[in-house]
Amino acid sequence: MAETGTRAPSPGGEHALRRSLGFRDLVVYGLLFIAPMAPVGVFGTLDAKSHGAVALVYVVATVAMAFTAFSYAQMVRVVPQAGSVFAYARVALGNGAGFVAGWMAMLDYVLIPAVAYLFSGVAMNALVPEVSRWVWSALAVLVTTLLNLWGVRAAARVGFLVLTMEVVVLAVFVVTAIVVLARDGAERDWLSPLTGDGSQGAFALSAVLGAVSVAVLSYLGFDAIASFAEEVTGGSAKIARALLFCLALAGVLFLVQTYLVALLEPVSSARLAAEPGRQGSAFYDTLDAAVGTWLHDLVAVSKAIGAAFAALAGQAAAGRLLFAMGRDGRLPRVLARTDAGVPRVALLVAAVITLVAAVWAARRDDGMDQLVSVVDVGALTAFTLLHASVVGWFAVRRRGGPVSWWRHVLIPVAGAAITVAVIVEASPTAQAVGAVWLAIGLTVLTAQRGRRPARDTTP
Repeated sequence: MAETGTRAPSPGGEHALRRSLGFRDLVVYGLLFIAPMAPVGVFGTLDAKSHGAVALVYVVATVAMAFTAFSYAQMVRVVPQAGSVFAYARVALGNGAGFVAGWMAMLDYVLIPAVAYLFSGVAMNALVPEVSRWVWSALAVLVTTLLNLWGVRAAARVGFLVLTMEVVVLAVFVVTAIVVLARDGAERDWLSPLTGDGSQGAFALSAVLGAVSVAVLSYLGFDAIASFAEEVTGGSAKIARALLFCLALAGVLFLVQTYLVALLEPVSSARLAAEPGRQGSAFYDTLDAAVGTWLHDLVAVSKAIGAAFAALAGQAAAGRLLFAMGRDGRLPRVLARTDAGVPRVALLVAAVITLVAAVWAARRDDGMDQLVSVVDVGALTAFTLLHASVVGWFAVRRRGGPVSWWRHVLIPVAGAAITVAVIVEASPTAQAVGAVWLAIGLTVLTAQRGRRPARDTTP
């Protein structure tokens, strides 16, 4: 815990949020946004890229993301404010860096829910093809927005029920997979999910690292917990614990399910690499072949519902980011209005943007690819500025007491190196969109230069 007097002051008054969240609520929001079965959609891609060492990919990815989680835990203790990385960079690096961090994070927080809504719409359309996927997506936006407007506590309660359903389905999959493996044996060697299946030659560390650049995207959203810093009861240390707990739990869940499905996978990683069209459905195809369509359908329904509520958590975090930037005068100040402690204006704006993006993408064949390419670089750039904020606050400004070189320098520098490396590995489209969005943000920042922010809580 930071010493007294080393924290940035928390805002209050008319722009204060209502404190009502406990540790369980934070974990629910974090796991909802991540989704316990996030690897389902990318399993085939990771299996092909890693030469079959897909479980090892998630071990490495969890360790890589732990650097980011640790930096969040450091900053949320000293800057317990809504807006997370926007607030951290603002007080540690200055208003300009804070704006850039928040601007880039908007690509993640505002548009990742659109990806989740689209996924939900696609899944429901597969079950009820008479209703267009864009209609399902729009309906999901409506339901989850109403829950968010009701209040963060109410949304967390409903989210807990949905998360319980997802965990039960995951448990059914794990038990069923173990039974099938005990009865029929494995299709691949028992260590192959950690060492590779050998169909593409000897184990290659470069292949695993290349797959990690995709796998880390499964974790995007755990950081949304930090956005609720002004709504948690019991202090910001609870946020730090929830961040680390969510990441560790997600890592274990991802490792277990990818290890089991890799053992059941009848198709080699080499064939998946040669036939990219099989990668997206590889997880479901494996369930069909090893267990039956009933488990396929159960997982599909769980993913459809879970995706909508992952978007609920994302929309709530996006609302807090817009609220914080509006309160600071970096976006229109109307976004900082609250009603009974709920930032309803910011939530409605986030919902409208998400609805437009989700419906647009749902009406295009390449909509999913277009949306995903937009959000990735934004989140990773924000993470890089998060790590810089730790160094700036503790090591440069020395506002957190004695400097710990491993906590305040080594870990954040290593974390920044990881996020920059993932950005370099991103697709050219993602890099181009990120660069354009950054250029727009810098233009807005230049236009604001010389104008005093509405609030200045930088210590």
